[in-house]
Order: sequence, then C-alpha cells, then structure tokens
Amino acid sequence: MVQAAGILFWLIIIPYCIGLAPVSFMAKEKRNPGVILLAGYFTMWALFGLVTIPVVLFVRYDNFILASNCFMALSLLCAAAGTWLTYRRRKFGQQGKRYSFMDCIRRMSRAERIEWIVFLLLLGFQLYKAAAYASFDGDDAYYVTASLIAQQADTMYTILPLTGRHTGLDIRHAMAVFPMWVAFVAKKSHIHATILSHTILPFVLIPLTYLVYYEIGRILFGGREESVQTTDSDQRQQEWNCRENLPLFMILMAVFQIFGNVSIYTNETFFLTRTWQGKAVAGSLVIPALLWLFLLLYSGMDRRKKDGRGRMDAKRERAGAGPGLWFLLICVNITAGICSSIAVFLVFILMALTAVCLAFVERDFKVVIKMGAVCIPNAFYVLAYLIIGYSYLLP
Repeated sequence: MVQAAGILFWLIIIPYCIGLAPVSFMAKEKRNPGVILLAGYFTMWALFGLVTIPVVLFVRYDNFILASNCFMALSLLCAAAGTWLTYRRRKFGQQGKRYSFMDCIRRMSRAERIEWIVFLLLLGFQLYKAAAYASFDGDDAYYVTASLIAQQADTMYTILPLTGRHTGLDIRHAMAVFPMWVAFVAKKSHIHATILSHTILPFVLIPLTYLVYYEIGRILFGGREESVQTTDSDQRQQEWNCRENLPLFMILMAVFQIFGNVSIYTNETFFLTRTWQGKAVAGSLVIPALLWLFLLLYSGMDRRKKDGRGRMDAKRERAGAGPGLWFLLICVNITAGICSSIAVFLVFILMALTAVCLAFVERDFKVVIKMGAVCIPNAFYVLAYLIIGYSYLLP
C-alpha cells in the first residue's frame, strides 16, 4: 500500500501539479490534461537536472541525500505553485475549455470507436510485453545498478557499478543523471530500483510517448483552433479531419513501434526493450516532444491573420507562442541533458536547423535569437562537460 501510494504521488500527482504552472501561461486553447502531464514531467526532469548535476560534480560524499532533499523540496514548492496558479485562474474566470471524456465518446462514430479500441489493444499489448517479458542487456549492468547503488548507499557515481569499487568521476555518465531520478522515485516509494525500472516505468514512459504522438497528431490533422480565425463550417471540417485521421495515425505509430525491431540500434528497439534507460527516453520521448513544441509554437503561422504591412497580428502571435511554451521548450532541452550527453548535441543541431528554416520561411530572424536563448542551459552543460571531462579551455 505504501509503495502504491508513493508511485501514485511521485509519478502522477506531483508531475501533474507541477505541470499546472507552465500551462497557466499558455493560451487557453492549448490547455488540456495531457499537455499538463507532459509539461509537468519535463519541468520536473529539468528541475532534477538543475539540482542534481551540480551536486554530482562538486559534492563527493552523501551527494544523493543532498540532491534528493533539495529536489523534493523544490518539487513540492513547484507543485504548490501550480495548484495555486490554477486556483487563481479559476477564481478570476480565466480557465480554459472544459473537456468531458464522455462527451468525446458520444460524439464518436462507430468507426472511430473501433479505431481507438484497436489502438488501445496495441498499446496494452506493448505494455504487457514490456512488463512481463522484460529485456535484460549489458547496459542494465551499469544503469540500473547505478540507480540501485544510489538508492542503497546514498551516493551518486562514486561506486563503479561493474565492480563495486570506489571510483573517480566518470563524466560520460555522471552528467546524464536520469538513473538518479529512477533512484529517487525508488527511494521515496520504497521499491527496489530494478523492479521500478523493469516493471513500473514502462507503464509510465510508454503512455507518455504516445501522449506526445497524440498531441502531434492533433496539430497535424486539423486540431488547431487557436491558430486561425475560421468559419463554423471550416471549424467543423477541421474537427472532422482530426477525429477521422487521429486514431489512424496513432495505430500507425503503434504498429511502427511493434515491428521496428529490425536492429538492436533502432529507436523502436530502445523504446520497448530499454524503456527505463536515459538514451531510450531521449530518442523516444524528448526528440518527439521537441517536434511537438515546434509545431505548437509555429503551427499555422502562414494562415494567421496579418495586418496591412504583412506582419503577424500581435494578439494572435502572443497566443501562438506564449511564455509557457518557450519555458517548456527550455525544460525539454535540459531534459535531453539528463537523459544522455550525446542528446544535448543532437538537440543543438535540431534547434539550429529549425531556427534557420523558420527564419527564412517566416522572414523573422528573431527566431534565431529566441532559439539560441533556449539553448543557453545546454551551452553551459557542454562547457562543463568539456572542461571537466577533457580539460579543454583550461590553461
């Protein structure tokens, strides 16, 4: 009972309450429970990285205790802030749309219901296989053992998981602290880190990934009410396109994941057999989340109402790219660093290419400055990696 309460608290309640804070600064059309949960997880992971990485680098003994206490205090504070912001928004009548699950079910056609049932069956099949037929590989000897050592010895990256001996700072693994988040959840939930990794986390990370795909699909297939002023008939057509194509898109993504094991190096293989590892989270969740945010920030820009001088309507521009979305983009970038060091470089490249393309297509070179500002935390990450790991830039 204690374990179940701990899992519910740290994997559902706390992330959701934290997500209420950045979502409060988004346009009301973009607020829904799925976005709140995704925002909460990425904000929580970014907060964990900002707290834990300096502790790993500069504190030698009992560093896991220090990092856990600081992260727990900040998480509870952010969750309380998110709850207060939501209460304040509702008190002053600023809440977004109310979503009724039963209303959505009633509005579905028979074909739509069958399609969603097929997707849920595919999702359930993946969850069952991921938990009942857990895959063990060589990386588990390091990553899961590192989580277990932190849970039991209250120290991070000072004991070599492969031998059990004390070791110096391994910069290649020390700055990718996702296993330490696993250890934190295991410690607070009183669950063995191995059980948490192989049995419980797939039930969290796999649905989160499909939640990102769902939000991408809503944008790609017409779920963009916030991006353009349309007539009632246009809105009905967009809604119908979204309802008709979205479940098929989700089924297609699920099939790709199931049959993508053509090599041990594919993203689909990591997604279903190494779900709990940071590199799998980076490839399966962080990169798609970046694409989702790019679509969310700039979807339908060419269709927005422009003034006589060809510029974006100021009100609509603020609605399309509010501070909450930019903050969430920063959190996703930081999350890439705690998942894998190489993911930071991949995110840099993706952000740079996106900024350049948008700058030329939209003829707005401020995008380059904004995207560059988002990457500032990762720039410090790379700088610390080079200085501490390879002694670059040192006299």
